[in-house]
Amino acid sequence: MKRSGRSETLLLIDDNRHLVITLSDYLRYEGFDVVCASSGEEAINILKELTPDLIILDISMPGIGGVGFLNKFQKDPISSTCPVIVFTARAAMEAFFGTLNVAGFLAKPCSEIDILNKITSVLGTQSKHNGTTKVEAAKISILLGENDVDVSSRLIREFKKTGYTYKVVTTSAELIEQAALMKPSIVMIKDILPGMNWRMVAPLVHAMPSTHNIPIILYDETGSFDQEMRYGRQIPEGVTHYLTTSNSEALLKAIRQCAS
Repeated sequence: MKRSGRSETLLLIDDNRHLVITLSDYLRYEGFDVVCASSGEEAINILKELTPDLIILDISMPGIGGVGFLNKFQKDPISSTCPVIVFTARAAMEAFFGTLNVAGFLAKPCSEIDILNKITSVLGTQSKHNGTTKVEAAKISILLGENDVDVSSRLIREFKKTGYTYKVVTTSAELIEQAALMKPSIVMIKDILPGMNWRMVAPLVHAMPSTHNIPIILYDETGSFDQEMRYGRQIPEGVTHYLTTSNSEALLKAIRQCAS
């Protein structure tokens, strides 16, 4: 049985099988979802499908080890936003890791309560930084109109990490239909979708009585809209945010502004 009140996912990376079994069992009892990896290479593969809330990283492992993992991990602009707690028996390395972008340091051996306190401290700091909790975020639903798989996959990873519920559609007709059925908190529309472009989609969503008050975020990284504005075009009615990028951080900021 696990304690209630937590929903965060932890990625525990350590090749000590006994420690992984006992620590993951303890953390699950405390209410966390725990995913385990026995090497840096395995953890990198896991991160292709999962965005955890926090990583607990051992340093002395075969293969690329903890340092190699950290170097690869921090080059990824998406996953590298996840905080890392370095967990190692080599206490003398704390000064070395103080120069890297890690959220905390724990020297082995330490008690389970010390580990729990460090985890909750780091997660608490992250929640204050992000300005929302997963419970609050789960109340926010996003309808995303995007037919580029790479862009939608990147945004989905961020939605999962933040805790937003979401649905992705790839055509304008689907977006209009799902907006009426789903009544999302926010609609995000790419500049051009199969069927019709933003000049028609946004006003239609805004005109429907059931979706009239839903904020609409429009993003266009092609520069076409800026070009048309030079000839007198205006931002479509109902669009509350217009961005000239599909950058995840910029779009998430717009979502937070709409939801506040």
